[in-house]
Amino acid sequence: MLTLQLINDNPEEVIARLAVKQFDGREPIMRVVELDKQRRASQKRRDDNAAQLNKLAAQIGALMKQGQRDEAEQVKAQVAALKTANKEIEDQVKAAEDAIEEILLSVPNVPYSGVPEGKTAEDNIVEKTGGPMPDLPADALPHWDLAKKYNLIDFDLGVKITGAGFPVYIGKGARLQRALIQFFLDEAGKAGYIEIQPPYVVNEDSGRGTGQLPDKEGQMYHCQVDNFYLIPTAEVPVTNIFRDVIIPQDQLPKKCCAYSACFRREAGSYGKDVRGLNRLHQFDKVEIVRIERPEDSYAALEEMKDHVQSLLDKLGLPWHILRLCGGDMSFTSAITFDFEVWSGAQQRWLEVSSVSNFETYQANRLKCRYRGDDKKTHLCHTLNGSALALPRIMAAMLENNQTPQGIVVPECLHKYTGFTIID
Repeated sequence: MLTLQLINDNPEEVIARLAVKQFDGREPIMRVVELDKQRRASQKRRDDNAAQLNKLAAQIGALMKQGQRDEAEQVKAQVAALKTANKEIEDQVKAAEDAIEEILLSVPNVPYSGVPEGKTAEDNIVEKTGGPMPDLPADALPHWDLAKKYNLIDFDLGVKITGAGFPVYIGKGARLQRALIQFFLDEAGKAGYIEIQPPYVVNEDSGRGTGQLPDKEGQMYHCQVDNFYLIPTAEVPVTNIFRDVIIPQDQLPKKCCAYSACFRREAGSYGKDVRGLNRLHQFDKVEIVRIERPEDSYAALEEMKDHVQSLLDKLGLPWHILRLCGGDMSFTSAITFDFEVWSGAQQRWLEVSSVSNFETYQANRLKCRYRGDDKKTHLCHTLNGSALALPRIMAAMLENNQTPQGIVVPECLHKYTGFTIID
């Protein structure tokens, strides 16, 4: 949620930056400015009345001591009138605050100055490319055929048990899945991230704190009886650990990682891009989350990008990094970099990670703060990234590493799988 200080300091700049996200912010931002003026004016009247009440209370005591009961009763009547007025003013302040919050919950984060303009994914900028491209024959099999050939994943069985988008991993497929999870967690641990095992369901406050609500409720599975939501990413429960927390400055940064299953309805998704592991309703992911001082957050973002790149390099996958344009960014992000890997048999790039800095947007919702050298509290910056999401990693690994003898397992996974080739 945008801060009132940011909006009041330069509303026109906020409106201009929101336009980079293809969001027309003039009406809501100017409405917030007006409501905040009304709120501050009401607060001043309330504070003036409170000061007057203190003076009148002292007068009543003095008049009673002097035996001037009639005069004291007149002052008491003034006190009663001021208290009634203050109650009305409090209602006005609360109404203004509620209206401001309702508007701000519908306004996305402003993009960082380095975010390029653009409307769709076609306008994203390729920043960096690496990894060896596979040399596959023309008849190379896509991962869904490889999964069936080697009995690794049963998509039909998932449909029987639950529905489309809920695959069943079998034998070496299940072990390879588990190997990737452990590899990602171990690498995160080496990089200084503390492992968290979070709940897979969260309450409404947690969803609102990280910005999934009210923006993405249509994409989340909702347990209506308990009003819980299945998590779309471990970002939600892990970041909410720091909701309503004031962190001592010397305890920053906070670096956490978590493995979880992720659940997404993916409403409206259809077509060839949903085949196999390309788009699922349930999938596994290791997430990294950082809580930083504002002055340190962009250095932290570069560290996170380097970490994700190192994972892809160790897996031997071809990758590139995209700097997302404003129109392709999430509601809550200030800047996002997507990592995509090359799927050799499908001949297309597959997104496997988004690494984002949210600046103070989530922290303002969460009331996640730190106490600085000035002894005052300040909003933190929050960041997160996939390190990594498994399905498309698995898809690219199976396709790119297929040989006539079988599917070669990346060397970094051998100690976890116990086998070097799937045949």
